Amino acid sequence: MTTPFPFTAVVGQDDLRLALLLNAVSPAVGGVLVRGEKGTAKSTAVRALSALLPAVAVVPGCRFSCDPAAPDPSCPDGPHEAGAGTERPARMVELPVGASEDRLVGALDIERALAEGVKAFEPGLLADAHRGILYVDEVNLLHDHLVDLLLDAAAMGASYVEREGVSVRHAARFLLVGTMNPEEGELRPQLLDRFGLTVEVAASREPEQRVEVVRRRLAYDDDPAGFAARWADEEAAVRQRIVAARELLPQVRLGDGALRQIAATCAAFEVDGMRADIVMARTATALAAWAGRTDVLAEDVRQAALLALPHRRRRNPFDAPGLDEDKLDETLEQFSGDDGDGDDDPDPDGPGGGGGQPAPDGGPQDDGGSAARPEAGEDGQPQASGAGEQSAVRAAEPFRTRVLSVPGIGEGAAGRRSRARTEHGRTTGARRPQGALTKLHLAATVQAAAPHQRARGRSGPGLVIRRDDLRQAAREGREGNLVLFVVDASGSMAARQRMSAVKGAVLSLLLDAYQRRDKVGLVTFRGSAAEVALPPTSSVDAAAARLESLPTGGRTPLAAGLLKAHEVLRVERLRDPARRALLVVVTDGRATGGPEPVRLASRAAGLFAAEGVASVVVDCESGPVRLGLAGQLAGDLGGTAVTLDELRADSIAGLVKGIQGRRAA
Repeated sequence: MTTPFPFTAVVGQDDLRLALLLNAVSPAVGGVLVRGEKGTAKSTAVRALSALLPAVAVVPGCRFSCDPAAPDPSCPDGPHEAGAGTERPARMVELPVGASEDRLVGALDIERALAEGVKAFEPGLLADAHRGILYVDEVNLLHDHLVDLLLDAAAMGASYVEREGVSVRHAARFLLVGTMNPEEGELRPQLLDRFGLTVEVAASREPEQRVEVVRRRLAYDDDPAGFAARWADEEAAVRQRIVAARELLPQVRLGDGALRQIAATCAAFEVDGMRADIVMARTATALAAWAGRTDVLAEDVRQAALLALPHRRRRNPFDAPGLDEDKLDETLEQFSGDDGDGDDDPDPDGPGGGGGQPAPDGGPQDDGGSAARPEAGEDGQPQASGAGEQSAVRAAEPFRTRVLSVPGIGEGAAGRRSRARTEHGRTTGARRPQGALTKLHLAATVQAAAPHQRARGRSGPGLVIRRDDLRQAAREGREGNLVLFVVDASGSMAARQRMSAVKGAVLSLLLDAYQRRDKVGLVTFRGSAAEVALPPTSSVDAAAARLESLPTGGRTPLAAGLLKAHEVLRVERLRDPARRALLVVVTDGRATGGPEPVRLASRAAGLFAAEGVASVVVDCESGPVRLGLAGQLAGDLGGTAVTLDELRADSIAGLVKGIQGRRAA
């Protein structure tokens, strides 16, 4: 078994270590979401936590880790009688991003269930994680249907598996820990809210600390067991402190003054629902227990707010997470009282000070360290030369857009945009299973088996089922697409009010792509060339940042923009052939610069029409005199053209039908 990197050897990352330790003290806090750039010890710290958790008493032979003092009465391996059990180390179970539904919740043997009436159930990862840690690396890339199952299990503390009238339930209470790189896309709001706490991590910019990170990582790689032995005393001390804090936790008093501060803080930051108040209360209580106190202080409430609220105050994926600490301090001061929430502040250097910050200092790094991330604004797209270049303008307020979809039925990754054959959705028919049976079509199975019952010697009430009789349900749902934006940033688009409206429209489409679980890409063209401002990614907020800093000016190399987009789609088709593309060209249709620019643009558009790429041209032409060039471009693409006003959800009914009808023609 691989020796994990010691938790106490992690360099820095105080917020990350504190959030994990608070959940170890009080699992009711609700887990941790760790956000940050690659190579910042996210995974290493999470994997190291399991070694600090106290051992778990379980019923011998129970696959569902029942507590011998209070066994689950509905355990599939039960019933168990209360009594002495055996101890085992706390588990940390990893959920792979590409896991199947059966691997997560478990699987029933459908054939035995139908033929023999036997509930033959193989537990999944949720059963393995019961009373332990369920860790999801790159949680933002998890498929939607797995996210739904996690939400249900986290909310109910149990997992339900139901297949054609056969039902199994088992307890599934676990500490949910997820790590993610925001550059690769954001989480659905429902799952985001399920994480009790969130922390932002980044690589240190201090040379001495970076040196220590490298020194410790190299020492661990050379001799993992020897390195862990050198930190054994620190690990034991933290483990004992966790046990002591757990024992103290029931005695901690959360006074009315602290509760008022919690409620006032959540109201001041306008968080949705009441979960934030409950999580803050539990976190503040755990902070007091970790610090060895029985009273919750104002500093505990402040620290709880910094951990529990940043991810709950975001209204859309383009909002930066975080809290205004000055506003937080003002709110706490306004509602401060003498009810055990701040007046009897102990020595800040003693065991009760510092809001319960962990005493040990240290830290691993993930895999080989990380380069410093550039400051905001350094990574904007290169600027092409062109006359009359203007600085970037802010986007207008986003709005709800009409649904744009790709015609036909695809087979891409699950999402919410275009029709597709999926494992989840409405049943449209039946087919023979290819591989393991996952979704039984009961009526088709019975129909296939019925003619053979006499030949198979059926004598009782049950059907005699053979493997060849089984039918898989064919389902239709929705898929996510690649929405590639091709944005005209030339001088003809440079009027400030006009470009602001254009950016607002693209921002609205990006928000729609986020909600529909699409990948997005951004190509811009101006001056004499086109550039890939953002390669296809799941991070729509990265696309929004590129859009915000987009300058304008120069000629309109429309053909270059289309050819660049065609190359992006060609490469992406090799990487992900099942994901269909939707091309969104944002332009007034004017093509200038070079010989025969209009003819070249028409020929470039014909490439997309020949390959059947679904396309929409957002016509940005304004003024009393309109040339209608965007409409001509849409015709060359084999797509449709819509104006900025028509893009809004409350205008022109049947936009999608128009796209599909034009494509069918």
